Amino acid sequence: MNRRNILLIVAVVMALTISVKLISARSQAAKSAELAQSKPSEPMLVAGPGKVEPVSENIELGSELSGKIKKVYVEEGDTVHHGQILAELQNDDYRAQVLSANAEVIAKEATLRKVVNGARHQERSEALSEVNEAKAAADNSHSEMLRRQKLFAAGVISREEMERYSSQYKVDQAKYQAALERHALVDDHAREEDQAIAEADLKLAQAQLEEAKARYEKTFIRSPIDGTVLRKHHRDGESVSNSSTVPDPILTIGNRRVLRVRVDVDETEVAKVHVGEKAYVTADAFGNQKFWGKVVRVGEQLGPKNIRTDQPTERVDTKILETLVELDGAQELPVGLRVDAYIIADRGELAQAR
Repeated sequence: MNRRNILLIVAVVMALTISVKLISARSQAAKSAELAQSKPSEPMLVAGPGKVEPVSENIELGSELSGKIKKVYVEEGDTVHHGQILAELQNDDYRAQVLSANAEVIAKEATLRKVVNGARHQERSEALSEVNEAKAAADNSHSEMLRRQKLFAAGVISREEMERYSSQYKVDQAKYQAALERHALVDDHAREEDQAIAEADLKLAQAQLEEAKARYEKTFIRSPIDGTVLRKHHRDGESVSNSSTVPDPILTIGNRRVLRVRVDVDETEVAKVHVGEKAYVTADAFGNQKFWGKVVRVGEQLGPKNIRTDQPTERVDTKILETLVELDGAQELPVGLRVDAYIIADRGELAQAR
């Protein structure tokens, strides 16, 4: 066999070897791809610390007035209803103000009725009797004056006596005119300005009564929701203050019908979290038990951390996005419990975002 044939055989062998390797590599790649497709992908978890809270969040009930507590009617764990009186301040002085204002309204109403209705029938009759009496006296004085004038003309009486009867007539005539004017005043209708003043006085008294009632109502601390008393901050006899800078709650209540977990999601993972994604939480007190739920709200603004894990390596300078996870069913977790939350991110949405 010459050299040329040997080289040809070697080339054919090498070509066959390369072809076999290529076919084997492609087959292995196809098998790997098939295995990758058949093998389920591991879920992507977004972890963060969280704290359990009622669906209504914690509602701290304080007083709009400063004073001393007369009675707290509930204890921690009690079920309360909307509008129920939970506590009451000392309010005897406020109650007295309501009674005083109510009496003032009654007095102003009577004054207005008097102005509108005018004088009573008895007053009208009395005024008319005074007119008749004064007229009779004036007529009698007039007759006596005329008789004395005739006697004076005849020289029977002195001028002094005649002038005395003339003066008496003038007095009786003046009394008659005064009685006529009083009767006209009593018998006349109320003037418009007098009625307007009486109506304004009544409205002012009614407004003062409403103000007194509002202050009195503020001494009662009522529940704004149906819920549970989570904490009792004050007891009977203690003083409370109304301060916008330093809150002084009497009670904390919340609706435990549904529990939520407020989760701190690190700013580096906010793109992975969406409303509706499944999530679960765990707590050291409950071992490996998982409490399932779903994301119901994702915050709109980054902020500082709300929850500290007390780990030495924890960073406190990172920003977080508040996320709410609503737990399924009636979970028996204490409000305020710190938990570890795990949100199962949707890989499909992540792929679309990329």
